[in-house]
Amino acid sequence: MISRRRGPRILAALALTCLLFSALSAAPASASAVSSLVSPARSAETDAPVESDAPGDAIWSWPVQPRPEISRLFDLEHRYSAGHRGIDLAVPAGTAVYAPDDGTVHFVGWVVDRPLLSIQHANGIRSTFEPVDAAVAEGDAVTRGQLIGHVADSPAHEPSGGLHLGARLGDDYLDPLALLGEVPRAILLPISP
Repeated sequence: MISRRRGPRILAALALTCLLFSALSAAPASASAVSSLVSPARSAETDAPVESDAPGDAIWSWPVQPRPEISRLFDLEHRYSAGHRGIDLAVPAGTAVYAPDDGTVHFVGWVVDRPLLSIQHANGIRSTFEPVDAAVAEGDAVTRGQLIGHVADSPAHEPSGGLHLGARLGDDYLDPLALLGEVPRAILLPISP
């Protein structure tokens, strides 16, 4: 039986695996296509690797450096349930925020009462950041590791400030930790009689 706490993480990792498999099987497999999904992050300015503490197969690089403490985890049983549709990173206002992967800025503006920024990535995943004072505009192309804004001073993210990082594939929310290579691999255990 999958626990309520691990279930969403395992499902997010499985959804991500299916997405990657379908993306690779839909296009002719080439070494460059495969390596582009798992290649190390590079800085837009220097083409040097971006610091990463991810132990697994990271698709995204961390949007803040160094890797921050996570103050609240993804917690969503299914698309329509109440829960937390992303992760909260414990960083102070003014912290620089970087694009986790190449993409196009999809939205910059206010949603309800907070400034939000989202990036549409080529693999169909959309990243979201709040509250962020954007340094980019809608339609801008961004590269992995490029500065996209700073954590807004006001209003602070609830309940304890910091940066909220979300990920969506269509209408489904994904656990950003799976994209950052932080979700442990699933281990199948025998069913006891």
